[in-house]
Amino acid sequence: MALDIHRFIQRFVEEAADHLPRLREGISALEQGQAEREQINELFRAAHTLKGSSRMLKLVPITALSHSTEELLSALRDGTLTATPTVTSLLNQAVDGLSDLVSRLADGATGDDLPAADEALCSALENAAHGQPPTQHSTPDTPTPPSSSSTSSATLVTENELRLSDTVRVRLDRLDDVIRLMGEVLSGHHHLHGLVDQARELSTTLPAEQQVPFHAFHRELKDSVLSHESLMSDLHDRALQMRMLPLSVVFDPLAHMSRELAQSLGKQVDCRVQGSEIELDRQMIDRLSDPLIHLLRNALDHGLELPAERQTAGKPSRGQLVIEAWQDADWVVVEMRDDGAGIALDAVRQKALAKQLINEEQLNALSEQETLELIFLPGFSTKSMITDFSGRGVGMDVVKRTVVDEFNGDLQLASEPGSGTRFTLRLPLSLAMMRVLLVSVGGVNLGVTAPYVSELVECSSHSFIDAAGQRTLILRNEFVPVVSLAQLLELPTTTAATDNTLLLVVHQRHQKLALIIDSLIDERDMVIKPLPAHLRYLPLVSGMVSMGRNALVSLLHVPALLEATRHNALRPSHERASPTLAKRILVVDDSLNTREIEKDVLEAWGYHVTLAENGRDGLAKALAEPFDAVLTDVEMPVMDGFALTSQLRENEVYRHRPIIIITSREKEADRRRGIEVGADAYIVKGSFDQNNLIETLQALLG
Repeated sequence: MALDIHRFIQRFVEEAADHLPRLREGISALEQGQAEREQINELFRAAHTLKGSSRMLKLVPITALSHSTEELLSALRDGTLTATPTVTSLLNQAVDGLSDLVSRLADGATGDDLPAADEALCSALENAAHGQPPTQHSTPDTPTPPSSSSTSSATLVTENELRLSDTVRVRLDRLDDVIRLMGEVLSGHHHLHGLVDQARELSTTLPAEQQVPFHAFHRELKDSVLSHESLMSDLHDRALQMRMLPLSVVFDPLAHMSRELAQSLGKQVDCRVQGSEIELDRQMIDRLSDPLIHLLRNALDHGLELPAERQTAGKPSRGQLVIEAWQDADWVVVEMRDDGAGIALDAVRQKALAKQLINEEQLNALSEQETLELIFLPGFSTKSMITDFSGRGVGMDVVKRTVVDEFNGDLQLASEPGSGTRFTLRLPLSLAMMRVLLVSVGGVNLGVTAPYVSELVECSSHSFIDAAGQRTLILRNEFVPVVSLAQLLELPTTTAATDNTLLLVVHQRHQKLALIIDSLIDERDMVIKPLPAHLRYLPLVSGMVSMGRNALVSLLHVPALLEATRHNALRPSHERASPTLAKRILVVDDSLNTREIEKDVLEAWGYHVTLAENGRDGLAKALAEPFDAVLTDVEMPVMDGFALTSQLRENEVYRHRPIIIITSREKEADRRRGIEVGADAYIVKGSFDQNNLIETLQALLG
């Protein structure tokens, strides 16, 4: 069945109404010399998104003008062009032209009704981008009679953008206000519960003859509070459902776009869409099209091979692309997978170095998975030729920024050479309301959204170990850094009355962090409020929630907490060892935290460290270049530590080099197994001591 393009024209107009003001604002900053690199990146992404969305809907003039605008912005981003007055004038004219075309669509025009893109303007933009002297593009001196659809481009666009903003955003804002007010009422009910409990306690102080009628009153009051709370909860749920839209809104155009792009690239593809009836928050639906378009373009241009290449590899000539969604508790999972060539790690490494996104020492320390994830850095692309489909270093960073930073979701990437690539997006059902854990730290109440919470642990402070100056807890065979949330947020530190410490363990993907807190207050479904403008600069706070009676609580942004803990100097510096100890060590462990902590310990003693995430990854790195010693875990996917040790001992280079097993397995049988496969030392994580590790390593290295 053919795609009804008209159904999606209005959505494109709404999307453009967001991007065009952003372009104008950024160009104004360029004119004033105040645009930073990230703002230029934003301009580039806005033009790139308009191009991709318009191509999907066959809005050829908009696609052409967006493409030329993107060319110029690409040169500005890469630093090959400076923002002269002529350049910014061309950009302003381009945005005026795009706005005029969008306004025609808003007035009911179709793609076929649009006038052709201004060829002179497109040429001027592209000439400037390619280093040729840009000529000022201008309209003829003799004005043409105004048409019904375009009297004055700038005036019409301004009025149209305001009108679109009112018709779309006002409706959603009003609905958000209703949800917010209902959230306030629900928060107030929590306070009423406290008053009901206080009333019950007060009843014990009454004379005996008054307790019976008071108990009856208390019971009636409690039932009334519970009844009203149930009604308000149902009403709130209905309001939230009104914000939901089916994923078909973005899935259906993707299937059509896949065929169009594949044909343009000379490829063949069968695109299957599943789960398009799953519903998601309207706010996320509006922003999800950009990431999915970029993933689709990545699959078709980078992943799926040409028919002849597929036949040579023993595959059907038609590539397979699956876009699937399903609901998992309070999450919606969106997966896009293909059966293409997969991601070539060597190409990723070479491009990352060539683009100066990372240095060689940092690159050598990355595991296979971490190397794969370099594609999410701004400016990364493995395409050597720049086309209007790819090679511009845009797209994948948009995916990560949107899913992780804006949606508080999760993004996972898996790729197998020759078999294909899979992207998995894990999104909360709604951004308006989420499950929140309320905690107290340094006399301040704070909130953490439940999806980021792994568990709550109470343990003795004697359970902590020291790893390169970082307090660490071994939790189920994994090293988890321990940080005082009060110190991290520069809050007053309370003095504990006991030796027990309460830890809130948070996570994002493979990374965990144990936060020391004072107490857990409650766990509730709460309405998430955006930060006011004057607080949006706070990197560790993502929003606000209300505990009732005008008590606002800051909502912690867990990804930023993890990043701050990982990169900030939160631990005391160690005196580096002599350069004579600068041996090369390979650390193999499937836990990101464990790898990072062991790396910190070793680097504090002057060793150069390379990381691997499983036995197969470790074996490949060990055979690619010689290491002076290998540290490995036992329990790992793909290949365990025993198998890795055994295979390394079969290699002449590693026949006599130190191999140390660090594991949580304490049984004597496991120790014997380690010795049998050739390990030189066996260290149990439960009794891990960094001094013991360093002394053992130094003794083995001589």
